[in-house]
Amino acid sequence: MAVAAALLPSGNLQARPAQTDRIAAGFTTKAADGMREAGGFGDPERWRYDWERPYTRDEWLDQLATSGALTPLPPDRLAEVLEAVGAALDTMGTSITVRLTTVAIMAMRADAA
Repeated sequence: MAVAAALLPSGNLQARPAQTDRIAAGFTTKAADGMREAGGFGDPERWRYDWERPYTRDEWLDQLATSGALTPLPPDRLAEVLEAVGAALDTMGTSITVRLTTVAIMAMRADAA
């Protein structure tokens, strides 16, 4: 994304599949380990759900402003990024579809099995 490269320190807002898996593994491994350590649960299972969600331009900009990549920016820089992203979105039509991944760890209570 050219806007990100030009305006953000990291220059990259787009997660790649391997990166998404690595990040999710860090959270889910810790959660599963906690369930095992707590006792009283069966073996934790990792569930993954890949999905897509359409966003209007304004919906995307609203959520983008709260993303971890942008929250450290000072207000003037955030406004500049959002303006540039909004202009880029305007060239793409009235909405965009974003690919998302939800990952969860589930375990049955041992006394429920």
